[in-house]
Amino acid sequence: MQHTSFLHRISSPENGLVSEMSPEKSELAKNSRFWRSADQISSLITLSHSIKVFLSRWNLIRTKLNEILPILVGFPPEFQDSGDNSTLSGVIEGIEETVLFTTKLAQKCIDQSYNGKLLMQSDLDIISVKLYKHIQCLYEYKSSCYSIGDTAIVVSKPGPNSSKDDVRFYVKDLISRFKIGNNEMKKQALICFNEDEMFLKIAMEIEGFVHVLIELLSINNKDLGIQEEVLKSIDVICKFDEFIRVLVSIGVIGSLIRVLEGGSYLSKCLSTRCLMKCTAESENAWSVSAHGGVTSLLRISASENDSSGELVGLACGVLKNLVGVYEIKRFIVEEGALTIFVNLVKSRNEVSQISAIEFLQTIAFGDQLVADSIVNEGGIRVLVHVLDPKLSFSSKTRETSIRAIMSLCSDSTGLDRLLSYGFMNHILYFLHKGDISVQESSLKAAFWLSGVSDDFKKAMGEAGFMQEVVKLVTAKSFEVREMAFRTLSNLVSIPKNRKRFVENDQNVSLLMQSIDQEEGNLSHKKLLLPIIMSLSGCNSGRKKILNSGYLKNIEKLADEEVSDARKIVKNLSSNKFVRLVKGIWH
Repeated sequence: MQHTSFLHRISSPENGLVSEMSPEKSELAKNSRFWRSADQISSLITLSHSIKVFLSRWNLIRTKLNEILPILVGFPPEFQDSGDNSTLSGVIEGIEETVLFTTKLAQKCIDQSYNGKLLMQSDLDIISVKLYKHIQCLYEYKSSCYSIGDTAIVVSKPGPNSSKDDVRFYVKDLISRFKIGNNEMKKQALICFNEDEMFLKIAMEIEGFVHVLIELLSINNKDLGIQEEVLKSIDVICKFDEFIRVLVSIGVIGSLIRVLEGGSYLSKCLSTRCLMKCTAESENAWSVSAHGGVTSLLRISASENDSSGELVGLACGVLKNLVGVYEIKRFIVEEGALTIFVNLVKSRNEVSQISAIEFLQTIAFGDQLVADSIVNEGGIRVLVHVLDPKLSFSSKTRETSIRAIMSLCSDSTGLDRLLSYGFMNHILYFLHKGDISVQESSLKAAFWLSGVSDDFKKAMGEAGFMQEVVKLVTAKSFEVREMAFRTLSNLVSIPKNRKRFVENDQNVSLLMQSIDQEEGNLSHKKLLLPIIMSLSGCNSGRKKILNSGYLKNIEKLADEEVSDARKIVKNLSSNKFVRLVKGIWH
């Protein structure tokens, strides 16, 4: 691509600027250091179009270079020709050095002769930051020369019935304050943005806005007010998937992670919330890992200074997203995450505790090696500890703990430890006295235990589980009744449990009565019938069924060709005493 000097292009008729420059000024411009710098920048922009690698970074650099050009040539010739301003001279010198170094990088990218991708990416990011600083210095100097701050026209905030053009004009004015204003002006402009989600959505349509936003986060991270307002804006932008992709493409993840190292508490919370949204897509997880995010998130999780638990909860949320990538999960485990989160379960902060339990459940899902490691770290002991009725843990924490225990304990070692830690006794207690939510979770745990082995079924029968579970067959909740039927079906499959169950007249009566109450609900009847059929296999069971007064319900189902009902009637009819009683009834 043939290079045309910036001076020639800016003063050519097709650009419409020739009339603005007198021959004297044009001659002065040819000798101006400003214009020579602009010409070098123009050459670099032309060269950058030939680059085929790191396109997003070069697009960002090119945007900044194009922004510097009109600022340079916008200074009056008397300023350009003045050699006694050391501040401005230093700015121009810095620009020239940056342009020279960037030109070398551009050539390496064209030739693809760089030493490594990560090193080149880092160099290009540094260039972006330097260019942004140059832009800020030029704007600040130019505004001081013309006293812009004293005479600037502040655009009024558009009303609810304003046109989109009016809103867009207002948004552009806010963006200009980012570039020209001091820190306080930047902060106020950001506050205005965050007043209305619509402003941010329109701003995302304006070229260069998102770059300025990320740069404000990167460069002004020492000004906590600006940092917090920028993060509020990014948090809103992250609501939209298409915008997340834009943010990630220009390096927002690296900036967010840097906030975790030195931001305020609010900044860290906002940053982790944004990271959680960004890592909902697993492909972005690698970027978090590459920028050292895993270490920062684990450090937050291990902190004991988070009294509210909000930051720890958010950090856990990001880590839960990251463990979906196998290699990152391995790294997280190697960094000692299991020990950190097992200890966090002991926290007295409900948010931190629940977040830790959910993380352990997530990282162990489908990975027996990790599950075993959690057990060996004492994870099962602390989870069962949460269920101790003598301790004051919330219902939500206990529900979460029960789910995690069922997820983690799938082998004999884990199950044996559960019994030794008193898990079965705690579950039985909450079946009897727990509030509704914990009671339902305990019922699910009882069903899970009843499916482990015959030994577990016997132990549950001896402990008194059947007496508590049978009470739930009349619960209002469809799901609770169904779970109760399934659990009882498992338990009475053991002869010793059947004998123990029918010793209580009320138990059999409740089941028989339930057949009548489940009118029209064939699925529940089909769950009930196998239980009654098991009970009809012993003499005492048959007597209790006959004495219940609800035999007609079974016979009705038998007449409807329901197989289990027919088997029950057959079992009952095989007894001479039963045939005699039935004859009297008929």
